[in-house]
Amino acid sequence: MTMSEVRMLALSPMLMLLLSLLMASFFDTTAGQIGVCFGQMGNNLPKPPEVVAMFKKYSIPRMRMYDVNPEALNALRGSNIEFILDIPNHKVEGIANSQTVANAWVQDNVKMYKDVRFKYISVGNEVKPEYAAGKAMVLIQAMQNIDKALSEADLSNIKVSTTTYLGAFTDTYPPSRGRFKDEYRNFLQQVIGFLVNKRSPLLVNIYTYFGYIQDKKNIPLEFALLKPNKGFNDPKNQLHYQNLFDANLDSVYAALEKSGGGSLEVVVSESGWPTQGEDPEASLPNAEAYVNNLRLSVQNGSPKRRGKPIETYIFAMFDENDKPGAETERHFGLFNYTTRELKYGVRFN
Repeated sequence: MTMSEVRMLALSPMLMLLLSLLMASFFDTTAGQIGVCFGQMGNNLPKPPEVVAMFKKYSIPRMRMYDVNPEALNALRGSNIEFILDIPNHKVEGIANSQTVANAWVQDNVKMYKDVRFKYISVGNEVKPEYAAGKAMVLIQAMQNIDKALSEADLSNIKVSTTTYLGAFTDTYPPSRGRFKDEYRNFLQQVIGFLVNKRSPLLVNIYTYFGYIQDKKNIPLEFALLKPNKGFNDPKNQLHYQNLFDANLDSVYAALEKSGGGSLEVVVSESGWPTQGEDPEASLPNAEAYVNNLRLSVQNGSPKRRGKPIETYIFAMFDENDKPGAETERHFGLFNYTTRELKYGVRFN
């Protein structure tokens, strides 16, 4: 063996390390890790510090909350948990109308907790066009005011977005036809432009459960649960879809492309399956199948963006007995609020 060959062998571990780091820069393996939403519409839920401890115990790397909770924020200090904080819909108009109000909100609820890993501020959750009737600029103005407040507080690393849902879209089958409903496109057009300019993602709540329940005749349960099935081909883009989640997500991407937002990423800010309720398909076995199949699927991206992991949040940490609406709405929890144990087998990342 020559001296040059010896040198090459000695360098090979270093070369392998450099290669692995280079590959990691191209493929963000953490993006597909599952987060969990911590809803608080219940009168029997654990205290926020205990919930944060459960996130750590089960190695859940991301949390979404729907309003400021100082107990939770204090418990998150110094942790590695990435955090989405919502501004509730009823506060959006006040923030839109006053930069001073926006500045105060950021100072009191974000800058005061600089050792919390804020990732996104969601200005509103599923804000509907009728909310802004007669004041069409309210959502975009609130987003701009919060973005300016974050920048002035030296927190411009935190992205500002809003959360929408599949009800804002139409013509979602096949996915290539997806587009915003006219009223939502008019309502969100400036929001999309803001997100493109700021390179922020759009947050979207996607539930295959509701799609299935509304159209059992045409949607097989296996397709909604991400179980093996024959799927279908989209004749326009020649992509094959084997589950409803991928089809829903790619219809959102198609709608964004038609609205000047083709460069945007989508964060799935809610998804889940109920464990009980008025429908027989709301069951523990189906919830277990859905969450575990989704956890594996999002690591690989959707057919339209294959290989790009999808940042996804499961709804929710616990059942919420104060939620309005159908009985099913109160049974999306992963954990039993009494025992603090998982209702069914699921691994987080």
